[in-house]
Amino acid sequence: MSERFPGVGATRQQARPGLRSWLDHHRSVARQTLVDLTEQRLANALSCLVIGISMALPTLFYLMLMNVAQIGDSWDGQPRVSLYVLQDAEPESVLNEVEQIVGTTRVHLISAEDALVQFAASSGFSDVLAALDDNPLPAVVEVRPAGTATEVSALIGQLSMLAGVDDVTVDIAWIERLNALVRFGEYLVMVVGMLLAFGVTLSIGNTIRLAIENRRAEILVVKLVGGTDAFVRRPFLYLGLWYGLGGALMCCFMLWGSMWLLQAPIYQLIASYESSYSLRGLTLLDILTLMIVGIVLGVMGAALAVGRHLREIEPR
Repeated sequence: MSERFPGVGATRQQARPGLRSWLDHHRSVARQTLVDLTEQRLANALSCLVIGISMALPTLFYLMLMNVAQIGDSWDGQPRVSLYVLQDAEPESVLNEVEQIVGTTRVHLISAEDALVQFAASSGFSDVLAALDDNPLPAVVEVRPAGTATEVSALIGQLSMLAGVDDVTVDIAWIERLNALVRFGEYLVMVVGMLLAFGVTLSIGNTIRLAIENRRAEILVVKLVGGTDAFVRRPFLYLGLWYGLGGALMCCFMLWGSMWLLQAPIYQLIASYESSYSLRGLTLLDILTLMIVGIVLGVMGAALAVGRHLREIEPR
């Protein structure tokens, strides 16, 4: 009995009262409950594995969202605003006006001659274009906008008012679709995360309930000798803490394995678009957050189970 509930003798005899006794008992309970878990390694490892899977699913969705958002910000395939210069306008003059609005780093001028060469190479009509007396293509000022779809739309309206600009074309539909997809994914992660967190709490609570039933006789004896509910509850709260922490560790290992398996095909896909990108994995902050979430869920599940079933165990 003293192994399951360390410090019960001290409670009976009212020895070493005060904060030091309280801290010593917490340390003793934490150490003893961890030793108890190692007695049934396989069963407890499977319990932690179930908790880890429940935590890994929303976390994996979160990492996917972070990578999708990062690709949208850094991918070289970001949309380009094309300003078609009037035939009688000076392209350099239009370029200077655009640079004053956007800046010099995100603006590029394509002369009419260069545009003709690029179109001939991509279309396959080089012979037909060579037979023309005049170049039908205008000079183009390309702008790589930065910001949200609303900011890009405002920039397009400002650029279209410039003198010497005949037409403005841009494809921002994919940005709007990507932003909508990321927003939907964020809500999906929240919903799935809450559901699985509820499942983790119930799973830990059920495990703690079985532990309470197995120690019913010990709990009755402890209460008979004067043990309080807080004293009896403490070992089970630490059991929930260790289960939650073990599940978080399992979650980290599974996520590392998943990212390692997905790394090669993702880099191959990105290379096919002639783009460079570094896949985002678990950061130190993510790991600490998972640890804290696991501990909180474990203690919550244990507290709910103990609070319900401990009231049913009273000496008569």
